[in-house]
Amino acid sequence: MAAIPEIRLAVDAIVFGYKSGELLVLLIKRRFGSTKGSWALPGGFVLKHEGLTTAVHRELKEETGITVSWMEQLYTFGDDVHRDPRSRVISVAYFALVCPSTLEPQANTDASDAQWFPLEHMPTLAFDHSVIVSTALARLRAKLSYQPVGFELLDKEFPFSDLETLYSTILERPLDRRNFRKKFMTLGLLKSTGRIRRLGGGRPAQLFRFDRRKYEQLQRKGILLDLT
Repeated sequence: MAAIPEIRLAVDAIVFGYKSGELLVLLIKRRFGSTKGSWALPGGFVLKHEGLTTAVHRELKEETGITVSWMEQLYTFGDDVHRDPRSRVISVAYFALVCPSTLEPQANTDASDAQWFPLEHMPTLAFDHSVIVSTALARLRAKLSYQPVGFELLDKEFPFSDLETLYSTILERPLDRRNFRKKFMTLGLLKSTGRIRRLGGGRPAQLFRFDRRKYEQLQRKGILLDLT
C-alpha cells in the first residue's frame, strides 16, 4: 500500500486597488526561505485550528497590516505538484477589491516589505503567483458585466468620468460612453451628491455616489445587470 503523501494547505490573498487610472495589486517581499527577497502575494499556511476564511484574513493582516471587510474565494491551485519548492502545497486563493487611498501597507512577520504595484508594472512573482493574479483579473473582468465593482475601488464620491475610466482600464478597451452612462442611470445605481469637483482645466463635474441599497434591491428581485 502506497504511503499517503503529506500535503500542506495554504491561502493566498489577491487584493486589487485602483488609483489615478491604474489597477493596483498588493504584494509582499518574502523575508525567509529559498524565495527570500522575491515579491509574492500575501498568504501562508492554514493553522490546524482555523478555517480558510479566518486564515486568509489573518495572513493578510500579519503580513501587510491591512484588514478588508470582504473577500471572495477565487480558485484552488494545486495541479502543479511542484508549485512550491518546500513541499506539496495546495493553495486556496481569495481576492478582494479595496480603495487603496485609505490603506497603507505595513510589512510584518514573514514579509520584509509590502507595497501596492501597478498591474502593468508588476515584478516577477514567486511560486505560481503570476498565474493566480491572472486568474483573479479574469474573474474581475467577468464581474464587471453584472456587478458595480466601483463600490469597493472608487472613493465614496466621484465624477462619472472616474467610473468610466475604471471600467475601461480593467477591460483594456474603450467604452461606448453614452450607453455606459445610460445603463447606470437607468438602473438607479448612482445618486447625485449635489456637489461638483473641478477636473483638469477647471471643468466642473458633478459628483456621484453608489446607491448600495438600490443594488441590493435589484439583487433580491433577481434582476440580471448588464453594465458593459
